[in-house]
Parts: sequence; structure tokens; C-alpha cells
Amino acid sequence: MNFSGIFRQISEYIIFPESIIAVVGAGFLGYWLLKTSLGRESLADSIPRRNNMPLYLPFLPLLIYIGFLPAAVEMTTLIMGDMPKWQEAFVENLVTIGGAIAITVIIVFLARASFARRLKGFGLNPRTIGKDFGIAAINYLAVWPVVMVMVILTIEAGKLFIDPDFKMEQHREIEFLTKHQQLPLMISVLFSAVIISPIFEEMIFRGLLQSMLRSFTKRAWLSIIITSVFFVSTHKNLEHWPALFVLSVGMGYSYEKSGSLFRPIFIHAFFNAVNIVSNLT
Repeated sequence: MNFSGIFRQISEYIIFPESIIAVVGAGFLGYWLLKTSLGRESLADSIPRRNNMPLYLPFLPLLIYIGFLPAAVEMTTLIMGDMPKWQEAFVENLVTIGGAIAITVIIVFLARASFARRLKGFGLNPRTIGKDFGIAAINYLAVWPVVMVMVILTIEAGKLFIDPDFKMEQHREIEFLTKHQQLPLMISVLFSAVIISPIFEEMIFRGLLQSMLRSFTKRAWLSIIITSVFFVSTHKNLEHWPALFVLSVGMGYSYEKSGSLFRPIFIHAFFNAVNIVSNLT
């Protein structure tokens, strides 16, 4: 067996700090699998979040997110006219951030009106933030090795079926950051990716959609999987879907296990932050 050849193939994918995260995370993942009988007993004690949401309610902010918000961004850039690429990206980020904040406010009002314990029933209890941050870090580490495996499999499948030189495309904002080092653009991208997007996306997908599906299906894992399908379908880069699906399942599990929305928000923020740092270093 050619161990040197195998080692060279594996080393192509080992990038600091992802490799360190993967090694530590594999230990947490292995412990979780042993403790939960390979995951079969992992959500046996999870309790549905009581709410009176109609089937259509989660799709209202989702429609604004995937429909009206991109249209508002495009209209703004047309009104602004010709400008340098980095400035165009900066303006788009500002509009997106403003729209995301507006959507978040709408979701907060919907959650207060729909959940039995209002925002606490929704999963936003400030008293649990400290505990949620620590456990979310462990959950993130545990899911990261599986995310990396999906990235590797996607790249290898792309090389096999599409192009021998196939590479996964970078997210548009990260691509701009690697080409343009203007401080306003960097701040807006970091603020959007690490703070704003995790909050309002998790409120939409985990808080509203997954909670509604759990109430209707009565099955925790089914609601997690369906929500994850919706989650990945809102992302433009198809080659990112397998890894994002795994990440989404991990975030959905953390929400169902704890009932706290802060945990998937933190996991989402960790993922985006590490992704940005690894692409800029």
C-alpha cells in the first residue's frame, strides 16, 4: 500500500486552523455517537416548543429574505450608478444588513405573538447565553469533521464528473475581501457574516420554520432535515450545499436538544468566522 501517496492526498485538504478543529471535533463526535447509540437516542427527551403558528407564517419573513431583499439590493446599486467594485459590494452589504435587521424585528414580534412563553419559548432567554456559548462551541467542533468530509467529497466528485481541475467557489463576500482590502468593506462583511446573518437566519430557519414543522410532524429529526433542505436551497453556490446541509443539521439538533436559539446562532457565527479567517490567512 502506498502510504506516502495517501498521505499526500489527505494533506491537500489539511489547512490550519481547520485541521486542528477537525481533530478535536472528531473526539467530541465520537463521544456523542457512543453516548447516544449512534444518535438514535439523542433527541429522545426533546420537547416541542408550544406555539400557535399557522403553516404559512414562517414563509412570510423567508419570502422577504429571498425575494424582496435581493431586489432592494439590486435597485440600490442601480440608483447609485457606476462605482468601484469594492464600493458596490460595500453598499450591497449595508442594504443587506439594514434589511436583515428589519426582518429580525418582524420575527421578534411574530415570535412574541406565537410562542407560549413568548421570546423564552422561542429560545431567546438571556440567562442561558453563557452556557449556550460554551456548549455551542462543543457542538460546532463535533460537526466540523463531517463538514470537512463533505467538502472533500464534493471536490473529488467535481474533479471526477465536471473538471479534473474543479475547485469549490468562494462565497462572493469572501472573494471580494481577498481582492479588496478596504477597511469599510471588511468591517461590513465581518459584521454581516458573524453577527447579523447568524441571528436573523437562525430565527427564520430554526426558530420559526423548524418549530412549526416540529409541531406539525411531531418528529424532531424530520423537522431538522426538512428545515436543512430549505436552508441550503437559499444559498447560491450549489457545490456548498452538501457541507451546509450537514452544518444545518447540527444547528437544528442543537436547537431541538436545548430549546435555546442562541446555540445555533453561535454555531453559525463560529462557522462563518472560521471560514473568513481561513480564507484570508
